[in-house]
Amino acid sequence: MEIFDDLLKFTVLDVIDIILVAVLLYYVYKLIKGTVAINIFVGIVITYLIYLLVDVLQMKMLTKILGGFMSVGLIALIVVFQPEIRKFLLMIGSTNIGKKGGLLKRMSFLKTEGVNKTDADIIVSACVKMGSSKTGALIVLERNNNLDFLVATGDEMNIKVTQPILESIFFKNSPLHDGAIIVANNTIKATRVILPVNNEKKIPEHFGLRHRAAIGVTEKTDAIALVVSEETGQVSYIKNGEFVIYKNTQELIQKILEDLE
Repeated sequence: MEIFDDLLKFTVLDVIDIILVAVLLYYVYKLIKGTVAINIFVGIVITYLIYLLVDVLQMKMLTKILGGFMSVGLIALIVVFQPEIRKFLLMIGSTNIGKKGGLLKRMSFLKTEGVNKTDADIIVSACVKMGSSKTGALIVLERNNNLDFLVATGDEMNIKVTQPILESIFFKNSPLHDGAIIVANNTIKATRVILPVNNEKKIPEHFGLRHRAAIGVTEKTDAIALVVSEETGQVSYIKNGEFVIYKNTQELIQKILEDLE
């Protein structure tokens, strides 16, 4: 009877509470999807379930061991998930509530179609074309984290993405070719952007500053990046600070489309 009484006390605040928890879990999933963190998260959940089980079964030694582990769980979570927590706080902090549609834009799950409409085919085609002439390029694709704090370091633009535009920006004699460009919703937001460079991670010597900058920005935000090597013409795809392996351009396009969803 008590259960039914509790159900009858279900209020509007309870509905709001459930919705907010669902939103929080959704964003946590978006942040850790496709990363090693998802496996760590599953491991933590399994460990907690085992702890509850041994506690019920009164297995004292295991309960003490796992209980000690769970008592420092919050600190462990902060250490293990430091990059993901940083991205989550950045996503919240960079959401401009005052901007028209600023908050709703982040809540893409409320819409029937995806928010990000970036044309991966055009971008990859441009990269392959630039690679054939060994024209260096660095293209950052915005996802959930707002990159306006990086836009401020370059020249703000509002240009629709086309293959000729991309090739002309990175043309060796173009005044805009130096630095990165930021693309969001099939629009070039900025050119000549200065990105944070990762000097800690060891990468092959034939990769230069463009690749280090791509690693840096994809580690600190949830953005993805395409880099065209000026030395080899190779097109690299970088996500979460790691090089993503692909077999051909079609598979690369598919990976980008999946990550932009």
